[in-house]
Amino acid sequence: MRPNNNHPVRNGITQTTEQRIADDELRSLDTICTNKSTIVGPWWHNIKYLLVGVVFGIVFVKAEVVSWFRIQEMFRLQSFHMYGVIGSAVVVGMISIALIKKFKLRTIRGEQIKFTNKKFNKGQIIGGLIFGFGWAMTGACPGPLFALIGSGALVISIVLLSAIAGTWVYGYFRERLPH
Repeated sequence: MRPNNNHPVRNGITQTTEQRIADDELRSLDTICTNKSTIVGPWWHNIKYLLVGVVFGIVFVKAEVVSWFRIQEMFRLQSFHMYGVIGSAVVVGMISIALIKKFKLRTIRGEQIKFTNKKFNKGQIIGGLIFGFGWAMTGACPGPLFALIGSGALVISIVLLSAIAGTWVYGYFRERLPH
């Protein structure tokens, strides 16, 4: 819970601004996302994210990106479809980041977009393997889970609950894991 923006509560302890800055600096050295907005708008400003998510889900379903069969074809090296989609996303992401950096673009709310270098560590290999095995076994990565459930594949609810449980377990044991 956050009583206000100046003194957020973390682990039941209210932080001062200096502690929050030190915490943010420490997070920038780790694998935790440091991008967060300091601007808080009314709740209904978040509806735009819901609409983008719905469009994203429709595109995923129509392009067969969420198809279990397409994902299995990818892992069996039987089809280029998913590699093409993933490769296209990587290229678009690279070009987008280059443009953001070159033109010093800002967010819709005018905030500066910062990129921080991340340190490579063995935990990323372990996490990537766990992610890949889960993706291969279930035929779903976290992005399209809601699209799959929305398209009627209700069995994916078990995968969603498992992903939430896995995230909770990671958060619980985070301090003791290799980073």
